[in-house]
Amino acid sequence: MANRTALYDSHLQAGAKMVDFGGWDMPINYGSQIEEHNKVRTDAGMFDVSHMTVVDVQGEGSKAFLQYLLANDVAKLKTPGKALYSGMLNVDGGVIDDLIVYNMQDGHAHAWYRVVVNCATREKDLAWMTTQSHGYSVTITERPDFAMIAVQGPNAIAKTCAVLGEPKASVIQSLNVFQGLPADDWFIARTGYTGEDGLEIMVPNEQAPAFWQQLIDGGVAPCGLGARDTLRLEAGMNLYGSDMDDSVSPLAAGMGWTIAWSPEDREFIGRDVVAAEKANGPAMKQVGLVLETRGVLRGHQKVIVANVGEGEVTSGTFSPTLGYSIALARVPAATAEVAQVEIRGKLHDVKVVMPPFVRNGKQVF
Repeated sequence: MANRTALYDSHLQAGAKMVDFGGWDMPINYGSQIEEHNKVRTDAGMFDVSHMTVVDVQGEGSKAFLQYLLANDVAKLKTPGKALYSGMLNVDGGVIDDLIVYNMQDGHAHAWYRVVVNCATREKDLAWMTTQSHGYSVTITERPDFAMIAVQGPNAIAKTCAVLGEPKASVIQSLNVFQGLPADDWFIARTGYTGEDGLEIMVPNEQAPAFWQQLIDGGVAPCGLGARDTLRLEAGMNLYGSDMDDSVSPLAAGMGWTIAWSPEDREFIGRDVVAAEKANGPAMKQVGLVLETRGVLRGHQKVIVANVGEGEVTSGTFSPTLGYSIALARVPAATAEVAQVEIRGKLHDVKVVMPPFVRNGKQVF
């Protein structure tokens, strides 16, 4: 039997269609995936993301350990609660996982960081982190006691504040983008995976169903994994296992901006391999594709670039906001503004653009 989050019964009560996702029973939709997508773009929707794995890294060696473990540099996190996005690489420069890390507490002996990793890579990530922690004075603690609810959309923050009231509303209103702070026994972050403003809220499991119902009563629409995928793709955000994995370098997966090359004497796992790739010029790059005619772009479709070479669609879907199909693809580095995608044996012309496709509900390319 698949794992179940603290909100499993709440999903059934709301009429969710449940599917297995990374070993978890999760809602794919509550009726109309497109309506859920549009609700997030225009108002406020919420997602159960309790299947994500929360890991606390604590101890006097925490900062040095994470500086070695991650391609981005936690030394950037100078403000309490400040977060950064990073790849966790293997020795060959492949992406073991992508994650968010928060600076929970400054200080040497009492340093504390919170890391949120993908559910499908949980066992692999925890094993890798544990192995690489040898020689550092750190403790690594998984936090299965937390449920996590993402409230996203232009009205997400206002509606969540109205539901929670003080003092949590004051904590929310104090947050900068990509920052998270404790609020009693909760942790509230201004982060998300939709391209909209919003919150990701960690709440003790036993309090999650009541909070979920409060949000429904406050006019926040429950949304499933289907809408989450179309929203993140419109926002140009990678999905682990599709747009990158252990065999793909961050430079080929559109994650070059997440690598902190300075200071030059900071060693991180995979640095030498990725630095050599950068110096030589990456063979492949990530781009966005737009198909404005009939057809739907899907993962693993062949991308053909005349006089350059071939690539592959890594994620593709119909965009509810734009009204046509979009995709992320890994293509030869020399790819310019046009390409073709093979769909059912026929070649379709596509535009090559730089993601994201949608920001604040509007086309941006």
